[in-house]
Amino acid sequence: MPKRKSSTALTQSTALPDLPIQVPVVDDGPPAPKRVARGSRSSGRKVSMNPDKNANVLDAPEAFRASPDAHTKDERMDLDKMFNKEKDDSVPSLVENGDSDTPLSELSDIESLVKATAPPAKASKKGGKGKAAKATLNEKPVEPATTKKADAKEPQFLDPEADGEEEADEEEIKAALSRPPPVNSDVLPLPWKGRLGYACLNTYLRFSNPPVFSSRTCRIASILENRHPLSNPNEPPHATKNRPDKEKPASVRRGQDFVEQLCLANVRDIPKMLRWNDRYGIKFMRLSSEMFPFASHPEYGYKLAPFASNDLAEVGKVAAALGHRLTTHPGQYTQLGSPRKSVIDNALRDLDYHAEMLSLLKLPPQQDRDAVMILHLGGVFGDKEATLARFRENYATLPQGVKDRLVLENDDVSWSVHELLPLCEELNIPLVLDYHHHNIIFDATQIREGTKDIIDLYPRILATWKRKNITPKMHYSEPTPEAITGRQRRKHNPRVATLPPCPNDMDLMIEAKDKEQAVFELMRTFKLPGFENINDMLPHVRKDDNKPVKPTPQSSKKKKKKKTKKQPKLEEEEEDDEDSAPSSSPPPPATIISDTEIGMGGPDGRVYWPPGQEHWLRPVKKVVKPRENKKAPPGKEVDEQGRIVTAAMRRKRVKEEEEK
Repeated sequence: MPKRKSSTALTQSTALPDLPIQVPVVDDGPPAPKRVARGSRSSGRKVSMNPDKNANVLDAPEAFRASPDAHTKDERMDLDKMFNKEKDDSVPSLVENGDSDTPLSELSDIESLVKATAPPAKASKKGGKGKAAKATLNEKPVEPATTKKADAKEPQFLDPEADGEEEADEEEIKAALSRPPPVNSDVLPLPWKGRLGYACLNTYLRFSNPPVFSSRTCRIASILENRHPLSNPNEPPHATKNRPDKEKPASVRRGQDFVEQLCLANVRDIPKMLRWNDRYGIKFMRLSSEMFPFASHPEYGYKLAPFASNDLAEVGKVAAALGHRLTTHPGQYTQLGSPRKSVIDNALRDLDYHAEMLSLLKLPPQQDRDAVMILHLGGVFGDKEATLARFRENYATLPQGVKDRLVLENDDVSWSVHELLPLCEELNIPLVLDYHHHNIIFDATQIREGTKDIIDLYPRILATWKRKNITPKMHYSEPTPEAITGRQRRKHNPRVATLPPCPNDMDLMIEAKDKEQAVFELMRTFKLPGFENINDMLPHVRKDDNKPVKPTPQSSKKKKKKKTKKQPKLEEEEEDDEDSAPSSSPPPPATIISDTEIGMGGPDGRVYWPPGQEHWLRPVKKVVKPRENKKAPPGKEVDEQGRIVTAAMRRKRVKEEEEK
């Protein structure tokens, strides 16, 4: 099994390269101040926000993860499998990108800029400008020449799940096999009265037509490119025929308009996601941190008000009417205990962004208090006591609006429940118990692995929530069956098999790759409220969207016969002929599904796909069979698929042979 390099060393130990980026000529004065509110001024461009049709719009990798700290490829949904296609190197990878949950990775933005501005010399020699652009987009993240191992002073937390792909040595496996077996509780929280939730993305809606999701993102290179006007401002943008003209002066406002269109498309899809959840008994959802791309970026950041205020308020209105809970989970790069000032500055901006997003929802008082931001304490940095002291110091400087929403979660690398609980009680911070993390990192001198002993700490954990009058929430996931060592057990199973012994009236976030399907699995297993509305999908078939209408071929116009003296035709006979003539009108259209019902599962609620069958979400892949025994016309050549070989095809074949 190939080993993966931890992004901890990559992100924290690598010196930031100097970027060979030329500042574009700006025609509207100096750039806008950082993190300053901008009005919503339309650019007049109507751009498709469907990643399947617009290469500038990407799926945020964070949304496909089981949780923000899940980084292995297996922890994310396989988009190639869901699209029923082989991996195409000409298309940018959406799931192998190592970007963080939030755009705070110091290297990820730089990599995007370097890739966008790297000289395409090699690519241009092989295939011209077009191929050079494709190669640039698909280029893998820049690896440093030498990557030193993180020492005790560097963060040890940033990419915990990356180690799950490493081979475990013999001693590690021996130690894991010799550990005492977990002691689990036999308590099931039934009858269930709480709310089950999932994180960020609804798999069924993401692959509906049109797609519905709230994690569209982009590259910084796309922002810079869209600062330039279109080649033909009078025509809509096109991927090849009408792109931004880099020879024309750039405008910061145009680039910001492009980002704001992405943001508003994300926000405007959430009400439908909430109504979908409500129809199938789900009343708890985590909002994606990528809903507003680069909002907390030090250079390209921006305020959400006023351009997103109305749309976010509409989201809050729907959530309030349905009684749904909304939360967020900033990524593992958001740390308040780091010794590095740049990391702290990034974290403060990121927390401010999340707090603004939740505040603009304008939720009722209790739902507003329940809209929390979950945070990990982060790395140990060689000294836990010093890290705790820095956290206390930085926490004291937070705005009250951030403090009111901040909650801490135990992790599976450094910080156990026994270490965080005293800190939470001291600073009046609610503690989120993550059962999956607890079974990996726990104080063996006070507690045994499993779900039984942790019940004794429930009164103290729940008290941290009740003091602030916030509805308690916990996280639940399970390791993969084949996992043995602690590092391997960090990897989340796509679905869970049971419920933890939590109180039956609290909120439980299911952190699993299969998202809402993992919640459905529990609802079906334990006959939870709403399970009767969930039915199996028909493989590759959907009856809740409008299929594209193929234009019917127009019948040739009826030629009028010339009248002759020998064949006179009466007017009555002409009318009879017209009545008997076949009608050229198109057939009646199929039943039109209203916008409110598109993607909602239809009258039968066919929204469940079995484990491992995510490809059911997409249509069947059409396989083109090669023509057999195709004889070439005189003077022509036919390839293996029965196609006539053109001069362009011959040149391409010769070029490929030369390259080999």
